[in-house]
Amino acid sequence: MSDQINTRRRRLLGTTVAGIGLLELGLSGLAKAQQASTSRSVSAPPASFTNLRHVETPTLRIGYAEAGPHNGPVVILVHGWPYDIHSFAEVTPMLTAAGYRVLVPYLRGYGPTRILSADTPRNGQQAAIAHDIIEFMDALKIDKAILGGFDWGARTVNIIAALWPERCKAMVSVSGYLIGNQKAGEKPLPPKAELQWWYQFYFATERGRAGYEANRHDFNKLIWRLASPQWQFDDTAYEISAASFDNPDHVEIVIHNYRWRLGLAQGEPQFDALEARLATAPTIAVPTITMEGDANGAPHPEPSAYAKKFTGKYEHRNIGGGVGHNLPQEAPRAFADAIIDVARF
Repeated sequence: MSDQINTRRRRLLGTTVAGIGLLELGLSGLAKAQQASTSRSVSAPPASFTNLRHVETPTLRIGYAEAGPHNGPVVILVHGWPYDIHSFAEVTPMLTAAGYRVLVPYLRGYGPTRILSADTPRNGQQAAIAHDIIEFMDALKIDKAILGGFDWGARTVNIIAALWPERCKAMVSVSGYLIGNQKAGEKPLPPKAELQWWYQFYFATERGRAGYEANRHDFNKLIWRLASPQWQFDDTAYEISAASFDNPDHVEIVIHNYRWRLGLAQGEPQFDALEARLATAPTIAVPTITMEGDANGAPHPEPSAYAKKFTGKYEHRNIGGGVGHNLPQEAPRAFADAIIDVARF
């Protein structure tokens, strides 16, 4: 059973986010229809979540936001690094207005989500994170859901759609097919592509671990700017999500994630069989919409490189107007429309 936990969000420079009313089961703020435009700015108080819930799985105590009718079709939205559930704060009321029950969990290492045992490895490998979402669904007795995500979240929903298609009604994935494996990670990329992964190589060093531990706030703000160079977010919008990086396991899980990709860190043996299946680059047959912003400054594949990985009903959407890596927060209307449309495939 889930119960209520109240999370107080930090306030930046004494500024109170005003004019925010409670919506449904904990969503604050009203969504504003997104008209894509170059250098979109955040001028109004950003939408947020309050009165978060939590649920325990065999591994985690997961904090999550929930909104919409309890008997509505379920949508689960999964964030990435270095972001949190607030990437979906404007998407969520758009979906609840269409009758969906929306669940937005914090990943392990973010916000109020906690690993239950001190003996559990602080593991950031892809199979572990995907398995967390399956256990989240089990704990809430959700058999099947529409899944959407970006960055780590896109990889997570890709994995669920590939390995547990019976749990995924349909999927929206920003930047397409992101399932990886350590063997593929051994192959060097062209120099320009390697340059985009500079932070991965930084994290491979102990200097990088120490630097991220000491400077995670400013480090992640830099990533936001590099990954979305035309998105003029303000400090208040960043600080709402930045509070999630204070999680005690955040640094260890992030470092492990990127070291695991390079084969510099071991995963847990319990996920070996799943990783072996993922290493075959399985196709995805569930109905899918992939999306890409025209100003994504983060490493990402070209849509033509992954189109054939989707063997069911499939559509790709390019989102123009200077939209970067954090597509759900930068273009919430476009993302919400994709969720609604893919459910009709």
